[in-house]
Amino acid sequence: MVMVADFTVERVREIALDTYEMKVKNEEVINQVKPGQFLHIQVPNFTLRRPISIADVEEDGIITIIFKALGEGTTELSTYKQGDHLQAIAPCGNGFSIENKKDDTIVLVGGGVGVPPLHYLGKLLKRQNNKVITIIGFQTKESVFYEEEFRAFSDETIVVTDDGSYGEKGFVTDILKQIKDYDTYYSCGPFPMLKAVTQLVSGKEGFISLEERMGCGVGACFACVIPTNEENGYKKICQDGPVFPAQEVVLP
Repeated sequence: MVMVADFTVERVREIALDTYEMKVKNEEVINQVKPGQFLHIQVPNFTLRRPISIADVEEDGIITIIFKALGEGTTELSTYKQGDHLQAIAPCGNGFSIENKKDDTIVLVGGGVGVPPLHYLGKLLKRQNNKVITIIGFQTKESVFYEEEFRAFSDETIVVTDDGSYGEKGFVTDILKQIKDYDTYYSCGPFPMLKAVTQLVSGKEGFISLEERMGCGVGACFACVIPTNEENGYKKICQDGPVFPAQEVVLP
């Protein structure tokens, strides 16, 4: 059930270039969260809320979000301190479905700020006795984050940077094409990356999470629609997504 909830900030820290990890607490919301969902956060003095993916959920009521401080709103959010309060609509969106995933080999493919929602997803998949292979891509070494957090549950973790300053040089698809034996992939990142991934492994079962600017965040304003291959034409990323079966949506 989506609700307007108040959160207490427990910690904020910079974990990579312009990238911040924030831990917030609300014991009621955590019981509703599914991997792939997001918080739609109200930043004072800004009209539109900021949609930020949930990167982790802990039993003590702590939710972790990760965001880049690139605009005025997220830059303001990065200045929050322990004990501050924020309001968010939560949990928002349609997350990843993992109920039937057991004893499978799963590949996680993330790029940039598309990496965070795959962290909580991967933890849950591993608890269900799946083999988890993680591929995460960044622009440079300074942008890399959560490598060790993924290694904590992944059977294999590969880090890729565009310029080769850390890990493998190239794109996530360069690594993905080398992995042949797996059952399902889950991917989140910018549209060009997702399009390349889905085209590369079109015959595999896959689910993608879309990054998009949003207005209301609850499906009322039609600001984040995307064309699909279904008869009704368009779906709302904030409400029907952000997670979709890979072949359902038409990526730009």
